[in-house]
Amino acid sequence: MSVADEIKARLDIVNYVTQYVPLKKAGRTYKAPCPFHSEKTPSFVVDPVRQSWRCYGACATGGDVINFAMKRHGWSFTEALQELAQQTGVQLKKRTPEQRDQEERAEKLRGLLRTSAETFNQWLTFPDSAPAAHRQSARETLDYAIRKRALTDETIGKFLIGYAPPDWTTLTDLLKQIGYSEDEIIESGMAIRNEHGRVYDRFRNRLIIPIRDDRGRVVGFGARALKAEDNPKYLNTPETPLFNKSRLLFGLDTAKAAIRESETVVIVEGYLDAITAQQAGFGNVVAQMGTALTDQQLKLVAPKYAKRVLLALDSDAAGQNATMRSLEVARRALSEDYAGRLQIEIGVLNIPGAKDPDDFIRESPNEWSNIVASYRPVADFVIDFETRDLPHNASIMEKESVARRLLPLLMASERDLYKQDNLQKLAARLKIAEKTLLAWAAAEARENAKQPRSAPRPRTQDIPDDLPPTQYTEPPPEFDEFGDPVPYDGPEPEPSQPRSVAGFVAPSGDMLLEVHCLQYLIDQPMWLYHINRRLRLLAGDERPLMEGPFADLHELDFSDTAHQIVWKVLSDAINQDALAHTDAINQGIATQGVEIVDRLRMARQDILRDSIRSRFEGDAAVAWTMLQQRIMGPEIAQDDLIRTTLRLRLRRIQRESEDLQLMLAEAEAAENQQQAKSIFKLTPPLLRAKRLLDAELGGRLR
Repeated sequence: MSVADEIKARLDIVNYVTQYVPLKKAGRTYKAPCPFHSEKTPSFVVDPVRQSWRCYGACATGGDVINFAMKRHGWSFTEALQELAQQTGVQLKKRTPEQRDQEERAEKLRGLLRTSAETFNQWLTFPDSAPAAHRQSARETLDYAIRKRALTDETIGKFLIGYAPPDWTTLTDLLKQIGYSEDEIIESGMAIRNEHGRVYDRFRNRLIIPIRDDRGRVVGFGARALKAEDNPKYLNTPETPLFNKSRLLFGLDTAKAAIRESETVVIVEGYLDAITAQQAGFGNVVAQMGTALTDQQLKLVAPKYAKRVLLALDSDAAGQNATMRSLEVARRALSEDYAGRLQIEIGVLNIPGAKDPDDFIRESPNEWSNIVASYRPVADFVIDFETRDLPHNASIMEKESVARRLLPLLMASERDLYKQDNLQKLAARLKIAEKTLLAWAAAEARENAKQPRSAPRPRTQDIPDDLPPTQYTEPPPEFDEFGDPVPYDGPEPEPSQPRSVAGFVAPSGDMLLEVHCLQYLIDQPMWLYHINRRLRLLAGDERPLMEGPFADLHELDFSDTAHQIVWKVLSDAINQDALAHTDAINQGIATQGVEIVDRLRMARQDILRDSIRSRFEGDAAVAWTMLQQRIMGPEIAQDDLIRTTLRLRLRRIQRESEDLQLMLAEAEAAENQQQAKSIFKLTPPLLRAKRLLDAELGGRLR
């Protein structure tokens, strides 16, 4: 993960922009008068789902949280990274060769894990594709998943649930045939080497459910035994360079949109609890990884996605204790958040009959919404929990002991009304004056202030969080005590999946297209004139097209912040006369300090090699043209640049069309006819441009 990606992962754009702009919620988005020009009608829109902002007025520009900070404060890209990194605790540091090697190794392991997940899923969903001796077992496993676990075909496909046959080396042999080494297979957690040097599959005769990180990448697996005599019943991937369960929330990658929409996340204990909930349409449910919530897990969702965190853990003694540990983690996060603004509401769900969410939702799906709506405030839960064994005639010392345990959690909120309400509840339960509790709380705070606080270790640019030291030693197998196997909860397998190209993450295919375009223009900056000429030709004599969707190439054609900076350097260099274009580009890049240009300059065949090695599914057309350029001349390369740019423009038009449709629906819902008419006038040029681009690109893969 690059430093820019790390910063954006920690900063919620709505929270950041609200510091400078009085945003008001308007449907899915937030609106305000643009802070960068004078206006009366709000044209400044912030989209929390895309984590982007856009001015539809005089500015006609937009971007992500880094772009906003640059424009608001007049910072350069480097200055914005430095300032925001300091706010978020991200350390700016150049990547070393060793770090690049680690990054490449991690990408290769991700490709291995993705291959394994697809293979297991293929064997389950198409039993006849499984090894011949185990096809009947694959059919029985599929029947178990559908009948006993009530998983639909759609869910099995969505989560890539699979089947591992009982043979000792089935998967290992397959991975070795593809080209992975034994050491790589062991390092990924898919195989074990015993004391005699024999290598064998970790997962055998099990229902397999891949685990994904919040970016949709397979990082590990959970497996349930298919026979009662097979132990352990549940087996998970051990700690690996990619799998660290304390930093994962299962199901977050597919739950993010629903969590944003409701501003609520429900955290359950079992992975099948989360699968069942999402299958039933409750998309804001995720599962913790471990016996209790960790602060890293909490900060994955709050406050970036959720303002309310609800815990739905087991109702037995172990579950109640786990809930208390999770609440203590939340209290620490509330008090130690890097910006001091983690104002989240925490509650606990009470599921009737002490049932798991999985069982309850399957039996009474219509009641789940009521359970969530009637959550218990955290104060009620912890007071009941800590006073459950307190005798009726408890001494003042016993009451003080309970109070001192509870006060740090009850006073953690920054909202005075919540603190006062919590204090009143505790005072009533313990029959102690509120002023006495306040005195104890103050004494506790003074005592805690004396304790040295360890600052969070800054993360390093471009090193994935989950990479251990270079020398990695396989730990012994780790078994989970959860009641369900670990499921895969990733997005539908479609080209819009995140993936990495040349060392940085690509949202859908846009990143690779942007890289491809900028590589050309760095080498041949004057080809920009050919791009703009083609756009003008497409516009013809239609002024709305020429001034709108077919205007010259613009920074909005690039979705990545660093790419927008590189584009501006290129544009400024081409439009000046003092220096040669190449010298001006190099000088501009040096001024901005955009290190990503080093990767943009790398040979295209290296990008193609990395893409194939890591098994990225999309953008086959772009990769194919890269390969063709090794044997084709400049005329074909120039035409390829133009087509690449047209694909970028088409994607931009599609994004803007979606934005306009959303704004139009909101204006109509608000019965703002004047605004609806003005928005509606912007739509025809976009539709016309889209048809022209479709025809120009010949319906090929874009």
